[in-house]
Amino acid sequence: MSKSKKVRVHELSKKLGVKNDELIPFIQGEGIEVKNHFSTLEEEEAALLENLWAERKGDGASKVEAPKAKAAPAPNPNKEKKESAPIKVESPVAEVKPAPTPKPKQEAAAPLVETATALAEKPTSGELQTLSLKNPIVVKELADAMDVKANMLIKDLLIMGVMANINQALDIDTANKVAEKYNFKIELSKRTKVEKSEKPSDNKVAPEEVVYDNAEAESRAPIVTFMGHVDHGKTSLQDALRKTNVVAGEAGAITQHLGASSINYEGQMITFIDTPGHAAFSAMRQRGANVTDIAILVVAADDGFMPQTREALKNARDAGVTIIVAINKCDLPAADIDKVLRQMMEMDLMAEDWGGQTAAIQVSALTGDGLDDLLERILLEAEVMELKANSKLPGQGVVLESQLEQGLGATASILVQNGTLKQGDTVICGPYYGRVKALVDQHDKRAKKAGPSQAVKLVGLNGVPLCGDKFAVMKNEREAKKLAAGRTADQREEQLAVQKPTTAADLFTQMAKDKLKTIKIMLKSDVQGTLEAIKQSLKDYESDKINLEVIRAGVGAITEKDVQLAASAGAMIIGFHVRTNPGVNQLAKRQEVEIKLYSIIYELLDYVKTTLEGELDPEYKENYVGTAEILQVFMRKKDKICGCRVKEGSMRVSAKARVYRDGDMIYNGDLSSLRRYQDDVKEVKAGNECGINLDNFNDFDIGDTIECYEFEEVKVSL
Repeated sequence: MSKSKKVRVHELSKKLGVKNDELIPFIQGEGIEVKNHFSTLEEEEAALLENLWAERKGDGASKVEAPKAKAAPAPNPNKEKKESAPIKVESPVAEVKPAPTPKPKQEAAAPLVETATALAEKPTSGELQTLSLKNPIVVKELADAMDVKANMLIKDLLIMGVMANINQALDIDTANKVAEKYNFKIELSKRTKVEKSEKPSDNKVAPEEVVYDNAEAESRAPIVTFMGHVDHGKTSLQDALRKTNVVAGEAGAITQHLGASSINYEGQMITFIDTPGHAAFSAMRQRGANVTDIAILVVAADDGFMPQTREALKNARDAGVTIIVAINKCDLPAADIDKVLRQMMEMDLMAEDWGGQTAAIQVSALTGDGLDDLLERILLEAEVMELKANSKLPGQGVVLESQLEQGLGATASILVQNGTLKQGDTVICGPYYGRVKALVDQHDKRAKKAGPSQAVKLVGLNGVPLCGDKFAVMKNEREAKKLAAGRTADQREEQLAVQKPTTAADLFTQMAKDKLKTIKIMLKSDVQGTLEAIKQSLKDYESDKINLEVIRAGVGAITEKDVQLAASAGAMIIGFHVRTNPGVNQLAKRQEVEIKLYSIIYELLDYVKTTLEGELDPEYKENYVGTAEILQVFMRKKDKICGCRVKEGSMRVSAKARVYRDGDMIYNGDLSSLRRYQDDVKEVKAGNECGINLDNFNDFDIGDTIECYEFEEVKVSL
């Protein structure tokens, strides 16, 4: 489409036979921004102004019709197809420009406002034209693409309740809403590099999502997840099954990492995944359910179903996996099997013994009773499910846990779900890639390869992936590097796009929040999964009384760089299962940075909560003490003393006092002294007479009432 013709102000003034000094204020009054007679107007704007000027002068016959060919093109059979096709815009400035409209101000004349609104809201053609823009969509770039002045677009956003500046990034919904006013719709386009990098082969699907033809698939080992409430014996049960003692190595005897191991039972492999039971690890339990075939719901016979048990059951059901209930601690005198079976029935999980479909196996991790029954049932369920995989394919799987280890760098505990991962393979995992330098099994021994349903530690990635990220083997390192770079760029763009414009309500909320005290912390953890669990748990401490800001969260030891960053931000450092590098403690003392180290998650969370509550401003509760009536007023030296009788409660020195006259409060201050006969006293109780002296007040009158009260400090909470 061709550009509309520009008309200078002095040309319009000459045409109308009016001076520039008279025409410019008129144009500005109609909401169109012009600075002087050299400023330019769109042809449509000039026509509108000419009509309005004619109406102002009472010359209705001399109206000029606004050019319609550019604002709303007449149908043309030869051009219809060409103009209806979506128009791709690869640069911030679009090649297609809608008919611009005047910018109405609130005080603008009604005819121009109505005309401008009509132009803005009515499309110039039958369907919206498509603009292809890249994330983030910035106000200035959107305005350029639509050939609209940026300040006009900002006004439109303000009318929508969105406060934005010229460099503000818009979310796609807001951008589309404002673009519709100008006959456009927006489609997000990706970088050309990213599109190329996502084609390591002819298949456009990401390598991790490729589904192979399993014509040569063979049976694979079942992946079993142990889930349930904390301290119900999930890890102890696995220890008994694989004859190890993992619990002794966990701080506080609770599992704080998502681990995996395998056993061989009667010639068949079974892979176990242990999930933490503490409330903070809900995301890790969900992750465990999403990669498993069979979920073992461990329930203590003496406790029954607890909050985390119910949550684990929901995760298993959402994942659509087979559920086996292991009733543990059956050797305890307080064991109540029927209670557990009743609770199963209440949650629509009927046990086989009661006519249902769910296996409920009674076991004891301590004595070993029922362990064989549990293993046999796992293999039976796996046989019915006919689990298959193809070990000849390139390896694919999921990250269970990740961390930084001294001497190894970034490591990831992974579960191979299909194919085979071999030492020397090139893998892609989220935004990271690398060549497999080593594979370490559950016994800390090097392995040359890992097949379907095997869990190993992968060494060789160039960064720490997130738990739950998928990985896949790629043909070569060049393709993996290109794909990883594209994903990193995508992540950066998404982070920028998240910065939504602030509405007026959000702005006032932010202003109120800025007045609150802020506690800043830096988190360091040994593994990525636990770090996510801690960050998620800290969200429970969000309060309208105090701000908690995590300035940085990462895995690995606490370094001097961490201390320097914390010092500049005024933050404390909290480490979980990590150490401090040499020299860090001395630097922290010099920089006055507090470092706290923990090995049990609920101790860490309790410390953060206590710290936040300790920084809250104290709150006070008013307590009524007593009431006295003034019977007589007399002078003592320069002070006026009132003689009173205490009617209720008591009067106390240093308490607060209010004086009421005819029901109206005339004083609120301190009770400075009390006299009983000739003696100064600290308290006078109901039924007794006394003399009262108030701080900086002597306008007493007979019949006034004095109310005594005190403030009591109350414990504050988030």
